[in-house]
Amino acid sequence: MHITSLDKTEKSVPNMEGAKGVYKQVPLSARDGAPNFSFRVFTIEPGGNTPFHTHPYEHLNYIIDGSGFLVDESGEHPVSKGDFAMVMPGEKHQYRNPAKNCGNLVMICAVPSQFE
Repeated sequence: MHITSLDKTEKSVPNMEGAKGVYKQVPLSARDGAPNFSFRVFTIEPGGNTPFHTHPYEHLNYIIDGSGFLVDESGEHPVSKGDFAMVMPGEKHQYRNPAKNCGNLVMICAVPSQFE
């Protein structure tokens, strides 16, 4: 068993081309002994975004706080605190926190451990 908290988890700037105003924390991962999934937490500042990208694995998201958009090739889809989202393998996507939003968009992103 492993118990931790987000405030004890190191915050870093992810090395992702096209990311702006994004911070990443990894409270649970293979490094903690998790055999199947990693939980990452992304904080996106107002005016920030993740890259518009794709990858070969799904990820499951839960919005902890704030609001913004999950963008795919069909357009922007609003997300806010309490929402769940699933991005399928190969689906091009981006999370965006609009500049007019005055708070951070904070979300859990669960991915297969081997891709963390």
